Amino acid sequence: MSHRSIYLLSFILLVFTACKEGGNKTETIDEAGSKSVKLSETALLDTVQKQTLKYFWEYAEPNSGMARERFHPDDNYPKNDKHVVTTGGTGFGLMALVAGVERGFIPKDSALARFDRIADFLESTPRFHGAWSHWLNGETGEIQAFGEKDNGGDIVETSFLAQGFIVVREYYKNGTTEEKAVAAKFDNLWKGIEWDWYTNDKDGIYWHWSPEYEWEMDFMIEGYNECLITYVLAASSPDHAIKANAYHDGWARSGKITTGAEAFSYPLILKHNTRGNMGGPLFWAHYSYLGLKPQGLSDRYANYWDLNVNHTLINYEYALSKADSSETYAENSWGLTASYTRNKDNSIGYTAHSPDNDRGVVSPTAAISSIPYTPEKSLAAMRYFFEEQNELLWGPAGFYDAFSLEGEPWVSQRYLAIDQGPMVVMIENYRSGLIWDLFMQAPEVQEGLKKLDFQFTK
Repeated sequence: MSHRSIYLLSFILLVFTACKEGGNKTETIDEAGSKSVKLSETALLDTVQKQTLKYFWEYAEPNSGMARERFHPDDNYPKNDKHVVTTGGTGFGLMALVAGVERGFIPKDSALARFDRIADFLESTPRFHGAWSHWLNGETGEIQAFGEKDNGGDIVETSFLAQGFIVVREYYKNGTTEEKAVAAKFDNLWKGIEWDWYTNDKDGIYWHWSPEYEWEMDFMIEGYNECLITYVLAASSPDHAIKANAYHDGWARSGKITTGAEAFSYPLILKHNTRGNMGGPLFWAHYSYLGLKPQGLSDRYANYWDLNVNHTLINYEYALSKADSSETYAENSWGLTASYTRNKDNSIGYTAHSPDNDRGVVSPTAAISSIPYTPEKSLAAMRYFFEEQNELLWGPAGFYDAFSLEGEPWVSQRYLAIDQGPMVVMIENYRSGLIWDLFMQAPEVQEGLKKLDFQFTK
């Protein structure tokens, strides 16, 4: 049996499993008399969550248990790239695994052992004033430099990772003796991050520091982009908290973060770090909000639910405005975010797609991870990707990372941790609010939000 035949058989079994209970499927007959199976909303969400979770469960780096930076099903990686693991993507994966345990997609005992292995691996790797580097070698635990001077602590990736620490801790803290022990390990990792060090004694947080280059990267984190969670966690730290003025004067640019700009009649609310006024890539509406619940969250600068709903709708309306001149964009085919991309020679590159950087490439994670903000539109996109573009897009870890239908249909038959994780987590937040509830119940997070003058209503 060929590899393709095995894969198709696996797919049929997956769909059969998702549909086997009554009410989870409907059969239709088209004009040609062919039968097709349409999954119910529940079965569709189960199928997408479960298959996408495989990225972090079945295809994780085997030694560390961490999330690989990328997964190539054909096993064709650049030199040494197969064992590169991502700290931020692993944070997303921790939250995705919690959702998988709660839904019964993965065995409880095995999941607990995986969490334990990840915690032990992270405890053994180099840290830079408590922060981890962007990349690590999953086999050796050594630093894998992200760039020439980016070979030390990355406080933004560390914040994505710490968001996962808190979720895992909250999930297990009142459990069995073994579960409490794992919760304690993640608690210690979280509490050891020296957020205040990364202010460089200034009013703001600096993204990078390394022993070799110190502060030479000189990148202070100013909004608005994907980094709100970095400031929230930095203010929430029990022992290494930043002062509130780092948020207000640094991130919020002394109040200059706000804007009156609109796109497609939707207020942008905050000034995105882009050239134009149609919003940045959609991962800005996802990464900080996997644990941080935007619903009911506001401060002196924004209502964060409105901010993210508007950002998503602008992204959607932009794609719709291009539909007449595009083979890729349509009512159910939309979503611009950072992902693999199609180069002019049809090779695979990487870029942060947005209305300001449009290459006619849709990333399924963009629409799917926006499901709490635009449920009907996101579900319609998910169904289109799964039912109408299945042969092109569906693979061993869910939807492939990006595609284009301009001219010859193109797909990157690859995956990225930072794109797969948000899909599992945001689908779960849409379905149950589980990850939001776990993160927001953490006492330190509640205190940190108060410190920064946020208001939060459940």
